Amino acid sequence: MIDLHYWPTPNGKKVTILLEELGMPYRIVPCNIGRGDQFTDGFLKIGPNNRMPAMVDHEPVGGGPAISLFESGAIMMYLAEKAGRFYPQDLRGRHEVNQWLIWQMANQGPKLGERGHFFRLGETRGDQSYAVRRFTDEANRLYGVMNNRLYDRPYLAGDTYTIADMICYPWTVNWQGQGQDISEFKYFKRWFDELGARPGVQRGLAVTAGPAEDPATLSEAEKERRAKILYNQRARPAPA
Repeated sequence: MIDLHYWPTPNGKKVTILLEELGMPYRIVPCNIGRGDQFTDGFLKIGPNNRMPAMVDHEPVGGGPAISLFESGAIMMYLAEKAGRFYPQDLRGRHEVNQWLIWQMANQGPKLGERGHFFRLGETRGDQSYAVRRFTDEANRLYGVMNNRLYDRPYLAGDTYTIADMICYPWTVNWQGQGQDISEFKYFKRWFDELGARPGVQRGLAVTAGPAEDPATLSEAEKERRAKILYNQRARPAPA
């Protein structure tokens, strides 16, 4: 059984899409990142970067102790390799996929995440207009990278649907909220529409982690507590 420590964000949905496409049994362990569950000592044991998702495989290939992993890209490589699907193992095919996984982790996710962060801040912490413009433009550039890649091939890594596609797709679902018009990117849009029609993708996107939380129900003290742990994080002291 796979335990997936999860909250329904694009980074979490990458992994649920893959699990649903594989039909692999898994159990959701809610990790409420708004509340700060990712900073607990228990989560730190499997997610030392204090970020969701993290995974524990209680039945690894070959038996033995459970295997825990953090970072969505590493989790997806592990699961696809375990299942022998969506991750080619020939030299060229494997590295075609690897480069797009790394592109997503190093470029698409962080830059679109920063766009969302500064846009949500608005004027509450000073003038954010430069940061919003900077990351909106970078988001546009990244959509262009995908569009140009997809003009002569059906999927990011070539002719076959792989984890390279699954890892990128969830970050594109909110294209409107990222200040983009995907009608500008016809090759990307063809890929986007095809993936969005896949039942496994639809199931993966629909995975929840319990009832949605209403921010209006939080006390001012709780809002202040959360702000302190979620913003302006610095290094966690090492154990004595």
